[in-house]
Amino acid sequence: MPINDAATLVVGSGNYLTAPTGTPMPDDLLVPVSPWQNVGHTSLEDVFGITSEGGEATTIGTLQNKSLRTKYSARTETMTFTLQQLDAAALRLYFGANAPILPDGSVGVPANPQPTQAAFMAVFIDGENHFAFYVPKAEIYRNDDMAIGDTESLAGLPLGVKPMTFGSNSWTYAVTPLGGTVATGATAGIPGSFTPAGAVAPANLAELASVIATPSTAWATGQYVVLGDSSKASWSGSAWVTDPAA
Repeated sequence: MPINDAATLVVGSGNYLTAPTGTPMPDDLLVPVSPWQNVGHTSLEDVFGITSEGGEATTIGTLQNKSLRTKYSARTETMTFTLQQLDAAALRLYFGANAPILPDGSVGVPANPQPTQAAFMAVFIDGENHFAFYVPKAEIYRNDDMAIGDTESLAGLPLGVKPMTFGSNSWTYAVTPLGGTVATGATAGIPGSFTPAGAVAPANLAELASVIATPSTAWATGQYVVLGDSSKASWSGSAWVTDPAA
């Protein structure tokens, strides 16, 4: 892996957003439009974290090979941050989506709280760089007990965001890499490569549509490029198609 200075991150600012479950990631992460909504002020100290449970390794062997294979248990992950805006919407993220708004405007704490289901996104900004986590389906609920420890700090609501599998996706959340550029060309090979050098591979066949193939004639048998979803594609002479050239 080559050294890439542009792929480092120092968070200068950021935003946490929610939208209805399944809402796609916005085209412009810095100016997300409706239905994406900012959750509000968050902690400057406890910016973001990911904790996990499970993932234990079990070694499976045979009489001939005591360490033939390794099997891993399912892993569940929780994204954490602290919300410091105590309005009704924020309180319902913490106390439960079914928290009722009472006649006097206060928020009732439900006896059987239900997490908020929504799409979630965290966007971190570092100068001209921006880095994001995108979750098409998540459960959002309190991650820790609330404590007001002194009279000089902002009170906070520790939240946990649990990514869930959405629809037929084989993934629970996506992360935008740093230091890459958009691919504008693809050169045939086994495998081929994208240009300019260091360009990020298009996510899928649909994203490959605007990429210019080299050569522009049908690629030779066996030639292909690897896309972001790990599938292979090749140029037929008139269109991008799945699988290596036949």
